[in-house]
Amino acid sequence: MIIFLHGEDTYRMKEKLKEIVEKYKKVRTSGLNLKYFEGSGNFFESFKSDFKQISMFKEKKLSVVLNPFDDAEFKESFLDYGKEFLESDDIVVIYQEGKIAKNNALLKYLNKNAKSQEFGSLSYAELKTWVKKELERYGARIDSMALDKLIEYIGNDLWRMSNEIKKLASYNKSIEIANVKLLVRSSIETDIFKTIEAIAQKNKKQALALLYKHVEKGDSPVYLLSMINFQFRNLLIIKDLIEKSQPYYSIAKKSGLHPFVVKKAYYSAQQFSFQELKNIYEKIFKIDLQIKTGQVEPATALDLFIAELS
Repeated sequence: MIIFLHGEDTYRMKEKLKEIVEKYKKVRTSGLNLKYFEGSGNFFESFKSDFKQISMFKEKKLSVVLNPFDDAEFKESFLDYGKEFLESDDIVVIYQEGKIAKNNALLKYLNKNAKSQEFGSLSYAELKTWVKKELERYGARIDSMALDKLIEYIGNDLWRMSNEIKKLASYNKSIEIANVKLLVRSSIETDIFKTIEAIAQKNKKQALALLYKHVEKGDSPVYLLSMINFQFRNLLIIKDLIEKSQPYYSIAKKSGLHPFVVKKAYYSAQQFSFQELKNIYEKIFKIDLQIKTGQVEPATALDLFIAELS
């Protein structure tokens, strides 16, 4: 029997693989017939040789083959022996992370013959359901506004979402929007620092590319601009304190900003002059006004913002 797990959502894939392995271990307690295979060179030969060996404990074997699509020799050889693996009582799990070309011969074969499950990105509705179920595991619940804010901050990164859920559930079993704002750092907010660094280095091409990535993922241009505005405002506050010769340890207290924000912004602030930051902040204000008065489309405003930087 062949089980085929594949897709870009590696969190749910690993959870499914863990479920299969744990179920197997409950019945087959020796543990000697559970094997993992990954590598190159004689990768397939090692797997095939082990598969053909007769178990001394007369129990089903479980062979987990990790990312075989990355090995051209494995793909070709597996197709030659595919029928043998399918008809065996032993279990073979093919585990492949990432996107696979639709015309891939091994993909077509496994989708047709194996117990196949693809793990793509969850839709917004599916993600909401998933988050609620994860919170239930920790005896916690979340109100609708807090749930929307959490998803806005984290998106479809289930690895990070899982960690944030544990943190929120430990803090409060009844999660409100204030808890999310206090404890969770927005992915966009973190990534915006990369854009700011590109602007500081006068790399307009990279700055635009970073912003386009967010737009392609479905992030709102208006929200992106608001985050840029927020970060440059913080840079101005920190730069003003630096210019006044305030030591680093007192900046967080005097600025009233979160220590995380100060830590990230302190380095960036030193890459600009105070006047440069002031000019950029004024440009953002001007573009924001143009959006609100309908003079320019939000997506175009992002282009204008980067293009008008000196």
